[in-house]
Amino acid sequence: MKRFIEGASRTQVALLPESLDDFVSESNPVRVVDVFVDELNLRKLGFGGVDAAVTGRPGYHPATLLKLYIYGYLNRIQSSRRLEREAQRNVELMWLLGRLAPDFKTIADFRKDNPKGIRAACRRFVGLCRELGLFGEAAVAIDGSKFKAVNNRDRNFTNAKLERRMKEIEESIERYLVEMDSADRQEPAVAKAKKERLQDKITTLKARMKELDEIREQLEATPDKQISLTDPDARSMKTRGTGIVGYNVQIAVETKNHLIVAHDVINEGLDRDQLSRMAKQARQAMRVEPITAIADRGYFKSEEILECHKAGIVPLVPKSYTSGAKAEGRFDRSDFIYDRDQDEYVCPAGERLIWRFTRTEGRLRMHKYWSSSCPQCAIKDQCTTGDYRRIARWVHEEELEVMQARLDAAPESMRIRRRTVEHPFGTLKEWMGPTHFLTKGLERVRTEMSLNVLAYNLKRVMKLLGCEAVIAAMRA
Repeated sequence: MKRFIEGASRTQVALLPESLDDFVSESNPVRVVDVFVDELNLRKLGFGGVDAAVTGRPGYHPATLLKLYIYGYLNRIQSSRRLEREAQRNVELMWLLGRLAPDFKTIADFRKDNPKGIRAACRRFVGLCRELGLFGEAAVAIDGSKFKAVNNRDRNFTNAKLERRMKEIEESIERYLVEMDSADRQEPAVAKAKKERLQDKITTLKARMKELDEIREQLEATPDKQISLTDPDARSMKTRGTGIVGYNVQIAVETKNHLIVAHDVINEGLDRDQLSRMAKQARQAMRVEPITAIADRGYFKSEEILECHKAGIVPLVPKSYTSGAKAEGRFDRSDFIYDRDQDEYVCPAGERLIWRFTRTEGRLRMHKYWSSSCPQCAIKDQCTTGDYRRIARWVHEEELEVMQARLDAAPESMRIRRRTVEHPFGTLKEWMGPTHFLTKGLERVRTEMSLNVLAYNLKRVMKLLGCEAVIAAMRA
């Protein structure tokens, strides 16, 4: 073993540091966790158990368990059983908890019983970031991503999935019955063994068919015609390439230091109803007026954009084009120029489309325009396949046009959105592992997400300012 760095002998008597504090350096992130929790008013934030009971066995103070959870999520240790083991062998946790080692049930119950307090602690750290001046720009990027739940896809049912699985079982039963008929033509000993094996399979499939019939009855009673057996709140959602059973996590990230200022978890697969709600949460967290909210096409919804304008929020969302006219070689709606003074449209042939009537389509009030010259138009084949080319205009279309003008003047907005909001999602999913959420139920999943967001923001701020500067700011 010459010319190598050699370790000390395991039987060597050593003089360890006199105190546990000597094992933890002044710049160790665990000191940030300790100071952050100590400076919180846990009673005001909504934590239970702050006041000790007069009788009974003494319990753990909520500050102890909150420190344990924050440390765990900072170091990618989310499981209560793993946290129990770490508390018994991890020197940093021994220092943080004062050598306390709660059992996994106590740890898990704390997360389950204190959803309000944990979410409030996450918001309090966002407030600290605001006080430190880390929110320099009044702009946020909003996005949503699908996170897996504790529910296998085979344990999630919709009407289409149920019919497909029942059809597969029926085909399997039919195939086994045919095989049983063919077994009768074989040797008696062979036929008997094969028929018994096939009969067992048929019995199992019939039992499974009965279970699916019961699930179908439950499915009819659900509002959204979907049911998950393991996690009742999880829903099947479309993703790129395939679908997952999980939750839709929404976040708003400020564009200067890429801190998550607002987040939520929903079990709806679409993002289009979330723009104004997330933007309002971000504005409340950042306390700036006005605020710009940048999002992708999935958030484009006329009512949501109007709600943002009414609330004093500046939305930047590219429009979703659903018309196939351009792809089929015909004039698109953008080829028709609106004359605001005359309240008319001018078509590519120079004819004027005048207002005809107004009606409600869905929840939107729409003006209808068309020209009487369409049947005689020389370029009608390039415009429409019908008798007339009709243009529909929302009564608040001007708000959409104002937003589009802003987007045209700021073409870098979508690049800012992508580099701001997609990195936090990638980081969080990598931290959380293949099965993203460990808890079941929407409320518990929201609590778990708050711990992940708090850990992300803590790590980000420590990277920006350094641990000692963050500790000084917390104590100030």
